[in-house]
Amino acid sequence: MQRCSAIITEDPVQAAPTHPGPLTGLRFAVKDVMDVAGTTMGMGHPLWASTHSVADTHADCINQCLVQGAELIGKTQTDELTYSLAGNNHHYGVAPNPAVPDATPGGSSSGSASAVAQGLVDFAIGTDTGGSIRIPASYCGLYGLRPSHGAVSRVGVGSLAPQFDTVGWLAQRADILMAVGEALLPNTETPIPSQVALLNDGMELLDSIMAHKARGAIRSLGLPVSRSISIGSLESYRRVFQVVQAYEAWQTHGEWITANKPVFGPGVAERFDAASKITAEEAQAAQANLNGLRQRVRDLIGDDTIWCMPTVPASALPISAPAEEVDFIRGQTLCLTAVAGVAGLPQLSLPWLRDVRGPVGFSLIGPPGSDRHLLRLARNLAFASHLRKAPGPVPAV
Repeated sequence: MQRCSAIITEDPVQAAPTHPGPLTGLRFAVKDVMDVAGTTMGMGHPLWASTHSVADTHADCINQCLVQGAELIGKTQTDELTYSLAGNNHHYGVAPNPAVPDATPGGSSSGSASAVAQGLVDFAIGTDTGGSIRIPASYCGLYGLRPSHGAVSRVGVGSLAPQFDTVGWLAQRADILMAVGEALLPNTETPIPSQVALLNDGMELLDSIMAHKARGAIRSLGLPVSRSISIGSLESYRRVFQVVQAYEAWQTHGEWITANKPVFGPGVAERFDAASKITAEEAQAAQANLNGLRQRVRDLIGDDTIWCMPTVPASALPISAPAEEVDFIRGQTLCLTAVAGVAGLPQLSLPWLRDVRGPVGFSLIGPPGSDRHLLRLARNLAFASHLRKAPGPVPAV
């Protein structure tokens, strides 16, 4: 598979800040699923732009950053129609992962993560439906936030599965991640979480070394640790998530796919084909199960607890990994990412853990609307770590 640049060179964009503000002096890029005035979004497929019109205005999230003083310098690569977590686009290639050079950066916000990890921008905006901010953040050793569902405007942003689609962002520094949150998140008051708990079900997907590191990381948060939490088999969350996501993905893109017959790469092609066969009755049954799981999670997390677990089971897969291994890891990863997706909760991935190959994110999942609290906690922990001149809460192996 060929390499590609993280920032799309064939469709350069630039937009100056419209006002000075807290983001003054910061440069950012946006995933190519967002309207940039005067251009056409690409959605990771060469046929998309030729069948869609030029945008008259920027997406809301872009305008909000420009108003706060940031400068837009480019669009970033994405997986095809965002229906992948691999960061391996059949048409354009694989963006670099500086943290693990022979590996993918993760998808579908692959270019956004790659651009930040390479230092090309201070932060990048992407989207997260099934893990597309959290997984690249973990693979590239970055901070990344999937916000509470509906917290950030999606006006002018392409969709995959509206029930799960969110606008998120990535940065190398926790203070920058928080500054972007101040620009994009609503200023709502929610209780400040007072305790943390390990999500025990997620630990079962880890080897013993990573599980030990995760248990150590939770103690670094500086909050009282309550008992471990169990929400039941994560496989049940993954199954209902994938069915409902697939059904919505076909409702969103099926008409365009049928009319234009685009060529998709391996994995994406099979997922859309399977999505086209899901009946309304099957989707309704899965939705009913999903609603029950969502309520269960929200009842358990309450309004004062942060749940913790690794973002993904392991570090980034090599580009050359066989398809069977990619599919297996995708399934395990979705078991972890589906929790916040099903429940609509904010999830912040911190670059705290490592395995023998590279970085592995450590996640904080908060109650609905607790996004700012999570960002503030990460910022304070990073500042305290800097004062101690320590590399981070958990050492590398």
